[in-house]
Amino acid sequence: MEHTVMRKVKRRVVPLLAVCYLISFIDKTNIGVAQLGMQDALGLSDAAFGFGAGIFFVGYFLFEVPSNLALARFGARRWIARIMITWGVIVILTALVRGQGSFNVLRFLLGAAEAGFYPGALYYLSRWVPAAHRGKIIGLFLLANPVSTVIGAPVMGALLGMHGFLGVEGWQWVFIITGVPALVLAAVVFFALPDTPRDAAWLTVQERTWLEETITAEQAETADRAGAHGSPWRALLDRRVLFLCLWFAAFPTAAYGLRLWLPTLIDEFDVSSFTNGLLNAVPFLFAAAALYVWPRIAARSGRSYRQIAGCTLVGAVGLAGATLTDRPVVELAFISVAAVGIFAGQPIFWALPSRLLAGVNAAAGLALINSVGNLGGFAGPYAVGAIKGATGSLGPAMLFLAAVMVFAAVMSGIARTLFDRPRGRSSDTDTAVPTVQES
Repeated sequence: MEHTVMRKVKRRVVPLLAVCYLISFIDKTNIGVAQLGMQDALGLSDAAFGFGAGIFFVGYFLFEVPSNLALARFGARRWIARIMITWGVIVILTALVRGQGSFNVLRFLLGAAEAGFYPGALYYLSRWVPAAHRGKIIGLFLLANPVSTVIGAPVMGALLGMHGFLGVEGWQWVFIITGVPALVLAAVVFFALPDTPRDAAWLTVQERTWLEETITAEQAETADRAGAHGSPWRALLDRRVLFLCLWFAAFPTAAYGLRLWLPTLIDEFDVSSFTNGLLNAVPFLFAAAALYVWPRIAARSGRSYRQIAGCTLVGAVGLAGATLTDRPVVELAFISVAAVGIFAGQPIFWALPSRLLAGVNAAAGLALINSVGNLGGFAGPYAVGAIKGATGSLGPAMLFLAAVMVFAAVMSGIARTLFDRPRGRSSDTDTAVPTVQES
């Protein structure tokens, strides 16, 4: 029964969510490719562009928790469709920006519109996937992250080359075309995504019963230990949830700092827009492979904290190594190593909060971790732009991102002590993660 149900869930639920996540990443990072024409057209400095690109995450931060609580109340099908319609419209409107002010406003609104999608998807999966399968399923879902660049970067590079077609600049075509899929997928989500296992016509009665009973039993056990029957806001004050917020911030800081400026780095290789898009996809091919393989290694080893530390140190080595060479092939190889480390640790990380939180507390807690952590998505692009503007080079900025990854590795060691010690555990295993107690 378990094998059959999980096979159906992986076939019917995960692909649709993953495609939506893929589009969300294209729509939030298309600014990196559009920059190659947009920055000069609008007269933006490196620091100003980095600020505008990163202010997305301020809107994201402010609206994340309310949006995720709304998803828990109104259902994933309706709320995710609403999120996608809103962000699709704003992406298309970004083609109309005329200066710093309108650029900042639309990037902020895009963050507010998209807030709740990612933690909402994680919360949704927690209602469909038993704990034993969650890490691997999240890994499959997160594959959409690097794959979005593998698919999107060459396409956006080609769109950038449409400069002048129908009197529209290339960077404007990037926003117009990449905003449309979100609107189409919103309709698919609304009509095809079941809110709960009970609504899934593709499960038999026995399969629905088994899945609901399994998830309910796990949630009840976690709720009893975590005090999850009170206000969901109570979990937000727990010191371990706040620690997870700070720890996770390192990942989007490095990921977006690298991702949004990578087209600029590759542009120094003196290649065409389309070739830039192709080369931009290379590191994320390796990241996609690592996202599939590394979480499985972590699941077999049972040493989550050490695996996360290993990933982040690999990321630091790749970022630092990229500054030691001026040979494009070698530099791209180091960036590929960095992408592996930055992305492979994230599904391992996200398997931890579901063991700390249950019920609606999980919706609030996951949203807080993601929203506070994603402020790093503002800090990363802005810091890279400011450092590049001050030094005239991306090298020092890459060293800054490497230091952020070292910080994440240190936090992994602290997390092992913080989460294990209360229960007297000495091993670094997944089962050592305790649940959140009432603050």
